[in-house]
Parts: sequence; C-alpha cells; structure tokens
Amino acid sequence: MIGRRSLLAAAGLGGAALALPGAVAQAAPAAPPPTGLPPIDLPAPTVGRPIGTVSLHLVDASRQDPFAPAPGPRELMVQLWYPARGGGGRARAPYTTARVAAVLEQRVHLDPGTLGRVRPTALLGARPAPGALPLLLLGHGRQGTRTNCTALAEELAAHGYLVASIDHTYDAAAVEFPDGRVVQTVLEEEPADWDAAERKEIAARVGDLRFVASELINGAPGLPCVDPERIGVLGHSMGGAAAAEAVRQDGRFAAGLNLDGGLFGSPVPEQGLDRPFLLLTSIADHDTWQRWREHQRGWGRQLRQNDSGHLSFTDLPHAAGPGRFTENTSQEFYTRLFGTIAPARATAIPRAYVRAYFDRFLRERPAPLLDAPSPRYPEVAFVWSRG
Repeated sequence: MIGRRSLLAAAGLGGAALALPGAVAQAAPAAPPPTGLPPIDLPAPTVGRPIGTVSLHLVDASRQDPFAPAPGPRELMVQLWYPARGGGGRARAPYTTARVAAVLEQRVHLDPGTLGRVRPTALLGARPAPGALPLLLLGHGRQGTRTNCTALAEELAAHGYLVASIDHTYDAAAVEFPDGRVVQTVLEEEPADWDAAERKEIAARVGDLRFVASELINGAPGLPCVDPERIGVLGHSMGGAAAAEAVRQDGRFAAGLNLDGGLFGSPVPEQGLDRPFLLLTSIADHDTWQRWREHQRGWGRQLRQNDSGHLSFTDLPHAAGPGRFTENTSQEFYTRLFGTIAPARATAIPRAYVRAYFDRFLRERPAPLLDAPSPRYPEVAFVWSRG
C-alpha cells in the first residue's frame, strides 16, 4: 500500500485575478507567451455553450486568519466559472498573472513563460446566463492554486454549473490580490506533527468553503445566481479531504467528491458520511479510504483511474510537455506524478465521472456511468460501492 504522505504532492498552477464584492476589476494580465512558441490550449468543453469566468476578492470578517503573520481577517481569492449569455466581444481569460506564474513555474519545474502560453476556453467577465444554478465548490491540493483544475471547471460550467474555486490563502502556492500583493504558502513541507498540521489546514479550508457558499448564496449584482438547495463540494488531494469534512459539518452540501486525496485532518474515516461521496483515485487503496468505507452511511463509490498519477487530475499534464518538465526533472519523476495515461484521457475521464455524479445528486438525472464499469472508460475500475 502506498505511504501515508505520498498523496500530498504539490500541484501548483495559477489563476487570473479580479476583485469583488461590489465591483469587478481586472488585475495584471498574464505574461505574454515567449516569441515563436505556440499556445497551449486546454481541452475545450464537450459542449459548445459559452462560458465566462471572473474572480472575487472576499474578506471573512468573522474569522481571524490562522496562518497570517499578523492578526487580521481571513482574506480569499475565488474564481468563478459559469454558463454565459454569449461572448459579447470578450477575450479569452488568461490562465495566470505574470507574478503568480513566476512562482508556479519554478515550483513545478516548468520553463519560464510556460503558463503564459496556457489558454483556457472561458471568456473574461462574460455576462452570466439567467436562472439559479447548482453550485460546486472546488478546492486545490496542498500548496496548489485555484486554477489547478480549470479544464474540469470549464466542462462543468458549460453543462450548467456555477463552479467556485478557492485559493486557500497561505496554503496556496501563490495568491495575487487586486492591490498587487502576492502571498505565498507558509505551510511546512514536513511538519513535525503532521496530524496537528492537517487538522489546522482542514479546519481553515472548511471555514473557507462554508464562507464562500454563504457569500454566493447571498449574491451580488452581476454575479451568477445560486440555487441554495443544490450545492456540492469537490477537491483534489487535500482539497478532497476538505470536501469530505465540509459535507460532514454543513448540511447545505448535498454531495461531495474527492480526486485522489487521503482523508486526512478530520474524523470522516472513523465516522463516515450520511450523504453521497465519491472517491476517484490513481492508486488501488489507502488506509484512510479503507476506514471511510467501513463507516460510510450514505451512497458511496471508490473508483480507480488506472495508469494515472496524483497530478493526472489537474491541468498540469497539458503544460508538462511544452514546459519541458521531463527535461527539467526526469522521465521517472514524470511517470511517478502523471503515470502513463495520455493528457487528453486524464482530462476526459474525470470530466465524465464528476459530471455524472453531480448530475445524479444535484439534478436527479440518471447516471448509469456510476453503476458499473463502462466500455467507454476501460481505465476506470470499481473498487467499492455502496447504494
């Protein structure tokens, strides 16, 4: 069985920043691609519906930031993806700002300028489509960033969801605020007491998720409208652990999903959950998942995406080749993090299963993909099922 800490590999990519509440203001644009190098297009959504994106600067005055060097309220950047009315002449959103990119490229062993070449599909600041949308709260891995799973978020938005991805400040690799401040992670790579560190990190993340849900339910002019009866939460790695604990704590969250995250920092493995929860993993099993299975009370599935690595569930496979990740590290290191699955499949598979899952539990739509192995996705093995 894989070691306890191996699921905490950092997976950092950045995000474009705007500011709210009250008004939306564009932050510094991404660095231009290096001359002569082609763009790196993320896979477009599987339907042609226009999608928009905007980022919010939110301050939770009710909480003191547990990681900040000086006392102060918890301050967050949150990026939204949503179905849009149309393009309206809007430009495609950048993937990251130049200052965040400089931090991330160094952390993930990419050539300088790589992230400036990455092109999402969403249109920056496009007008939201009318109507109340099901909300999906999305969390990044430990020392990741809010745009780690942009291709997944865009797919969900194109199919009618409002996706809100949170930069967990001082945990995220780098966060740029509208006033130009860049806050980098303060988390220790190897804490002396992992259990205490995880409890603190998960508690902060769950507080962030609950706060952002409340802010979006309350709404603001120009933002998509949320259906408060249809809220799900998901995350990659430590974000998946936080998703589980958020479902345990908050009855507003109808369903949770974990992309390859050990269930650290909470009592979920010993208590289970009374609502649906899906694990989509790159490895056969983990001790925290075994304990969760023994106590899960609601609907549950554990599915394995074979030939994958821990970072296969992020956008990073699409940037790794053009950014010369292997040349900057080694083929062995690439395989350990990404497996042998092709980047296109690494994106297509989670998109299909995540959408089927939330369609079933937030929209009451049939989802036969969750009932048995599918010939369309032979890479996916059913490890465990309940309900």
